[in-house]
Amino acid sequence: MSANYDAIIVGAGIVGTACALECARDGMRVAILDGGEVGGGATAAGMGHIVVMDDSPAQLALTRYSQILWQDLAPELPSSSEYETPGTIWIAADEDEMKELSRKCMNYRHHNIPAEVLDAQALREAEPNLNPALAGGLLVPQDAVLNASSAARHLLDRAIWGDAVLLRKTVVSIGNNRVHVSDGTVFHGSRIVNAAGADAAKLTPEIPIKRRKGHLVLTDRYPKFVRHQLVELSYLKGAGSIAPESIAFNVQPRKSGQMLIGSSRQYDAEGQQVEQPVLDRMMERARYYLPQLDQLTAVRAWTGFRAATPDKLPLIGPSLHDPTVFLATGHEGLGITTALATARLLADHIAGRVSEIPREPYFPSRLQVGTMIERGHS
Repeated sequence: MSANYDAIIVGAGIVGTACALECARDGMRVAILDGGEVGGGATAAGMGHIVVMDDSPAQLALTRYSQILWQDLAPELPSSSEYETPGTIWIAADEDEMKELSRKCMNYRHHNIPAEVLDAQALREAEPNLNPALAGGLLVPQDAVLNASSAARHLLDRAIWGDAVLLRKTVVSIGNNRVHVSDGTVFHGSRIVNAAGADAAKLTPEIPIKRRKGHLVLTDRYPKFVRHQLVELSYLKGAGSIAPESIAFNVQPRKSGQMLIGSSRQYDAEGQQVEQPVLDRMMERARYYLPQLDQLTAVRAWTGFRAATPDKLPLIGPSLHDPTVFLATGHEGLGITTALATARLLADHIAGRVSEIPREPYFPSRLQVGTMIERGHS
C-alpha cells in the first residue's frame, strides 16, 4: 500500500503543524504523520514562552521574526490557546548582572525591540513577591505566553482547511522520497520534512542533535502572584552550557492563575520519570528568587525532551545527504517561539522565494559538514 504527496511532514508538534500549514498555503498536497497526539511531545511539555533571545545575531533574528508572526496570528487563535503578552523580566542578582542587562537592553533597542531596565525599586513594584535583595531587571514587554498544544491543533486545523491530512502513523524511516511507517505502509513525497524534535536523529542519523531532558512544576491557582515571565539572567548560561546538568530560575504566570516553574537541563538522561534530586535543586533555586513559594502548593511535575544542537541554532533546510529530506528540528527550548518562522523559512526555500531574514545561518549543512569532517569523510 502506498500514497503520494507533495510534502510529508513527520511530527505533529508545534513546528510540524506550522510547516504543514505553510506548505498547504503554497498549494501542496500535504500529509502530517505522527503516532502520538497533536501538540504532544516537547510541545506539550514546554512552557509556551514566545521570547526574543540574543545569544547570537542569528538567534535574535529568528526569534524576533517569529515573535512578529505570532503577533500577527494571535487574533485568530482560539481562547484555549491562552495567548497573552505579560512580557519577560530578566532578573539581575547583583551589579555585575545589571551591567549585562544594560548591554542586553541596548542590543534589543538597536533592533527596535522595546526594552526597559528596572532598578531594584522598580523591580519590587513590578513583582512584589521577588526577593528584595535582587539588583534589578530588564523588562521586555512584547514577549508572550500561550498554550502551545492548543496552538498546534489550531495550526493543524488551518492546514487541513487547505489540502492537508493527518495520518496517525508511527514513522520508522525516511529517505529517497519515501516514508516507511510501522504498519508496513510506504508513503511517497516529493519532499519529506523531518520535524520530529528530539527523535529527529533517529530518522536522519547524521544530524548532530542530542536529547536534553527538562523538568517543570505546575502550581495551584495563585492569581497575580507573579505578573510577568520571570527569568534569571544566568538562565542564558544554563541554556547554552554543554555541562551534563544545569538549573536556572524561570517562572511563568498562566491565565488560570497557575504558575509554571522551571527549569532544568540534562544531557544523557533518557527516562521520562521525574527525578526528585533535580526537582529539589530546581525548586531551591526558585525559592531564592521567590521566597514565598514555600507557602504555595504544587499540583504536578513532569519532564520532556528538547532537541539540542552544538551551536544553539535549529536545523532548517535541506539535508546534506538526501535532497528529498528537509529538516525542521534542533530548536532546544525555543521551538514554540520559533515555530512560525521556521515554517516560513522552510516554505520560502522550497518555493524559491526570498525570505524576510537570511536562511543560511540555519542550514543543516553548517553542522553536517563539520560532523562529516570529524568522522573522516570527504
